Amino acid sequence: MSNKAFAQDENSQNASADRIEEHVPKAKLVGKGMFSYYFWDVYTGELFAPEGTYNNTPPFALRLTYQRDLEGKKIAERSIDEMKKQGDVSSDNAQKWLALMEDIFPDVSEGDVITGIATEDGKSIFYVNGEMSDEIQDSTFTQRFFDIWLSEKTSEPKFRKKLLGKG
Repeated sequence: MSNKAFAQDENSQNASADRIEEHVPKAKLVGKGMFSYYFWDVYTGELFAPEGTYNNTPPFALRLTYQRDLEGKKIAERSIDEMKKQGDVSSDNAQKWLALMEDIFPDVSEGDVITGIATEDGKSIFYVNGEMSDEIQDSTFTQRFFDIWLSEKTSEPKFRKKLLGKG
C-alpha cells in the first residue's frame, strides 16, 4: 500500500471510529478478520459493540476496509443476494433495498472504509470514509443486512467467527 493510501486509510478509520462512538456507547472491538474470495483479499472487517461484547442486538457497528477496487453496484447486488440466502425476502423489499444500497455504496478503492451502524432503535446508518452516506429507518432491513456477516446462517461462517472474536 502506498504512503498516500496508508494515510488515507488511517484518516478514514479514525473518522469512522469517531462516528461509531456517537452511536455505540463505550464501543470496543469485538473481533476482526480478513474476508477473502478465492485468492483475493476483499476487505478487513471489524465488529464493534458496547464494551466489546456482541449479543446479537443493536447497537453495534461493522467497519469494512476495502483491499481492492469494487463497483458500488456490485456491492449492493452481492448484499441483496446474501440477504436472500438468509431467508424469505419479498421481491418488493429486494427491489427497494437494492435501490437504497446502490445509492449508499460508492465504487470503492483500496483503503476506502464503509462503516455500517445498527442503532438501538433499529436504524442503519452508513458512513463512507467517515462521511455520512445515508440512514435507513427500516428495522427489517437492518437485521437482514447485518445478518449477512453475523447470522448463524451466514455463507461465511469462518469470517463470522473472526468478527465475533472466536476465530
